[in-house]
Amino acid sequence: MEPEKDQFLEDMRWTIDWAALKLLVLNCQRCSLRQGCTQVVFGAGNEQAKLLVIGEGPGADEDQQGEPFVGAAGRLLDNILQTSGFSRRSNVYIANIVKCRPPGNRVPTPEERERCLPILREQFRRLRPKIVLLLGATAIQSILGTKEPIGKVRGTWQERGGVLFMPTYHPAALLRNPNWKKDVWEDMKEVVRLYRELVDPEHFPELKL
Repeated sequence: MEPEKDQFLEDMRWTIDWAALKLLVLNCQRCSLRQGCTQVVFGAGNEQAKLLVIGEGPGADEDQQGEPFVGAAGRLLDNILQTSGFSRRSNVYIANIVKCRPPGNRVPTPEERERCLPILREQFRRLRPKIVLLLGATAIQSILGTKEPIGKVRGTWQERGGVLFMPTYHPAALLRNPNWKKDVWEDMKEVVRLYRELVDPEHFPELKL
């Protein structure tokens, strides 16, 4: 007996463009998270970007505005990107492991991540990034399949299928522990170095790292 087809995955696979994919995802009901959130947060940025940034999931501000990383952690992320010569409006795309806000901003369960990851994979397939910045434990564990603590994997390039992943701390963690900011700066130096090598040899941040 053949396994039953997942119609959502079939529809997602055959959507023609980003607008059609986004419309499909915004109506997603694949897990219970959709029932408790205001809206689905699809992602934001340049759809031609070769740098993809992946976080955990929407918080309260993101749930209200429908865009990832728009609260205090988002403002810090924008500052980090700007210092490194990047912008979500020009050369970065930002997405999350789950697209709906978990109740109380809790960590999404393995089941919730598994239901939502096909959407991120489809975004990934369309973006074809060269470099991926993984922010926080949920993103790192979900994408790299590791249970190692962040302190052991951050700052080390991880290769999967020809794509290079840089694990680092989530901006929300930096707000709680500012001492980790220096580690993120070092990680971003590596991202800039590789971006210059793989994507744009003329990429030189205005602010010296």
